Amino acid sequence: MHLMGIGDEAGGALDFQIKAARELGWKFIEMRGVEVPGFPKGNFHDIPEKAFEIACERLRENGLGVYCFGSTIMNWAKTVETPFEVTLEEVKRAIPRMKRAGTKFVRIMSLKPTETDSVTPPLVFERVREVTKRFCDAGLQPVHENCMNYGGMSSAHALELLEKCPGLKWVFDTANPVFNHDRMLPAPWPRQNAWEFWSAVRDQVAHIHVKDATWSPAKNDADYNWPGEGQGQVRRILKDALSRGYDAGISIEPHMVVVFHDAHARAVGDEEVCKNFVEYGRRLEKLIAEVRAR
Repeated sequence: MHLMGIGDEAGGALDFQIKAARELGWKFIEMRGVEVPGFPKGNFHDIPEKAFEIACERLRENGLGVYCFGSTIMNWAKTVETPFEVTLEEVKRAIPRMKRAGTKFVRIMSLKPTETDSVTPPLVFERVREVTKRFCDAGLQPVHENCMNYGGMSSAHALELLEKCPGLKWVFDTANPVFNHDRMLPAPWPRQNAWEFWSAVRDQVAHIHVKDATWSPAKNDADYNWPGEGQGQVRRILKDALSRGYDAGISIEPHMVVVFHDAHARAVGDEEVCKNFVEYGRRLEKLIAEVRAR
């Protein structure tokens, strides 16, 4: 089992991402957004080539490997209207960079559905299938995250995507069901149940994202919690995963201080974000130790 965190959850700057991982004694980072000194912040597969080389060297110097690329491929910022060329260019950039960084896994998604969608369009399967094939042909493993995308609309939609896209695996996020509607049920859709979703896809899970949340009807949004203190059923899911012999990646994504894709989030310095990340990691280690002891 490999513990890590999504890099920009410890701060936008590369130095803070490295600092957090080293404080925790972890050997891997899941790279997503990063700001390399002298260059603008961007996704790890989008930053300039020089910035990417600097980042790889800095990580190597600090004994850190890149376990997974948290890519923007077909994420919630894109829809079926987004030209497929945009996605294919991202894939073309990601593949050689993954090989350069010695990375096997790449997180992908399946485009953002409309507010009323409950059926995955055939076009989505076609695109995810092609992306999956390109990564697999390169000896790399794409993992799809249950998030605000077609594959994340319910566990049934996830299983359909996996069935129709040979070679695809899953990265399960424990908190995303807390704020996503369960679109396999009749409208008005209730929120998903994290345990039900996990139980459906666990045999296809190759990576796990740990964050925890509690749904707040008053503000119609989620409040993010320490691992095991929300509705993401983190403790139950990790206990089940470990009892079934899970020995792959577990990556923290706290979201407690700042949500990186929230345009309305308050401005927070990297110091505060990094401190929260390290505390979150320590609490996860404690939770895992407790689960293993029972």
